[in-house]
Amino acid sequence: MSITGEHAGKLHQLRRPTFAELYLPKLVTVWREGYGLADLRADVFAGLTVAIVALPLSMAIAIASGVTPDRGLYTAVVGGFIVSLLGGSRFQIGGPAGAFIVLVAVTAERHGVDGVILATLMAGMVLIAAGLLRIGTYIKFIPYPVTVGFTAGIAVIIFASQLRDLGGITLAGKEPSEFVPKLVALAAGLHTINPSAVAVAIVSIAVIAGLRRWRPSWPGILIAVVLAAVATAVLSLPVETIGSRFGGIPRELPSPALPAFSLAKATAVLPDAISFALLAAIESLLSAVVADGMTGRRHRSNCELVAQGAANIGSALFGGICVTGLIARTATNIRAGGRGPLAGMLHSVFLLLFMLIAAPLASYIPLAALAAVLVVVAWTMAEKHEFATLLRSSWGDAVVLLATFLLTIFRDLTEGILVGFALGAVLFIHRMAEMTGIEERSPLVAADRPDDGNGERVPYDPALAIDRDVLVYRITGAFFFGAASAIGNVLDGIADQRKGLVVDFAAVPFLDSTAANVLGRVAVKAHRHGIRLFITGASPAVRRALLTHGVTPPRARYRATIARAVADIKGGAARPVADDAAAT
Repeated sequence: MSITGEHAGKLHQLRRPTFAELYLPKLVTVWREGYGLADLRADVFAGLTVAIVALPLSMAIAIASGVTPDRGLYTAVVGGFIVSLLGGSRFQIGGPAGAFIVLVAVTAERHGVDGVILATLMAGMVLIAAGLLRIGTYIKFIPYPVTVGFTAGIAVIIFASQLRDLGGITLAGKEPSEFVPKLVALAAGLHTINPSAVAVAIVSIAVIAGLRRWRPSWPGILIAVVLAAVATAVLSLPVETIGSRFGGIPRELPSPALPAFSLAKATAVLPDAISFALLAAIESLLSAVVADGMTGRRHRSNCELVAQGAANIGSALFGGICVTGLIARTATNIRAGGRGPLAGMLHSVFLLLFMLIAAPLASYIPLAALAAVLVVVAWTMAEKHEFATLLRSSWGDAVVLLATFLLTIFRDLTEGILVGFALGAVLFIHRMAEMTGIEERSPLVAADRPDDGNGERVPYDPALAIDRDVLVYRITGAFFFGAASAIGNVLDGIADQRKGLVVDFAAVPFLDSTAANVLGRVAVKAHRHGIRLFITGASPAVRRALLTHGVTPPRARYRATIARAVADIKGGAARPVADDAAAT
């Protein structure tokens, strides 16, 4: 990728950041910017809001992962605190994630809980090494269909893992961890369905969905769980609870201790540790990107990986399971008004207080209610709209998406990611011959070229060359996932202070869904900041791909030429014209 023009010169003049600057926690950055009483109040409220959401979720995820509910709370308290303390994102909330349910459950079945804790510790070391080696930069190159495919696959697996508790089904033996054998075993136990458990689950789902629709500011998950627990205790419902299966949860954190270690054990759990680290890296950086998009800030990916590694080590020392950044809870933190990492640290403190004070009451929580919570989580994380969009966008994206999705469900999460990435690379490798580049120009700077005699180029105009209101980018060559992140960062970072941004696609023969999704995020950000975005020179195929991924009016306008787009920006508000009509 090449950048030319005024900003290219500035980029060459930038001082290379030091190691300390790259890995400085955002907590220190926020403190240096100035942190007052109003910020503290906002973070206290946001931390409390997130803790209320995280309390039932942490226990539910731990139970679904095949460990006791207290380990989910240890993970959120210790791991979540360290993620916010050391992280490279000011809004990231860490804790146990639904995405890990399958991996943790399989590891627990193979190697026991001690194996899970050892694998978590080793995953933390891998993440720290990855961050120090600056591998976080390259994780952004994972194609968009792969992330959507494995997320949807995880959602299906989470839903299947909760069917037993949703129906109060009694199985003759142990529930299989593989998808198809699990469904076969559950089908064989359908005659044991507990109507009370089904009723608790249905009412819990209805309460959560209803509150999300009519009272979205209320903690629907916590309210549903509390109502289910009260109803179970008052009506003496014959359903399994945390108390009946696990004997409740402790009222204090355990003392830190190293997990049982042997060379043979470490060798045995190494593949699981690598899977934990890979998924934690992907999930946490995706969450940080979402937070950036919601706030307009910028995280440091390698610093975030180091923090995730330290958090996993800390969680393992206290008997917890895998930690990662959580998209839903991070978004909740932002919507609740969080100002900095202190909100995430306070969320962990509040969780600890809840555990110390309300531990005896947790014994009455029915497992059907926690299963209902995870069913709602699975439905939310399935990314149904994005899945359908990718199926329609192109056959290549559909192949990558479905391969990742099906392998995640029927084989293995790590295998699904690796095969999806490899397929994406194979499908687009023939387009890599022409290096994708981006050129920055002040409007219409380009002079006539000797080898271009068709008369389409206009002479150099020095008046437009110094224009500070309009910025024009020309993207050249195939625009696909390998360059999408870098080009997206350029577009995000330079055009913030302009009235108009023109992105020229005249020399782009092809773009994939990852690149189109990046442009979609740029369009949303530009619209939010009042910057008028114009897409010029896009072929019908390129335009269709951009429209499919949300690059639509009024977020972006389509024009045939750069000159026309610049004239519209200079002339004031964009008027509906033939170009936009064709785009809609």
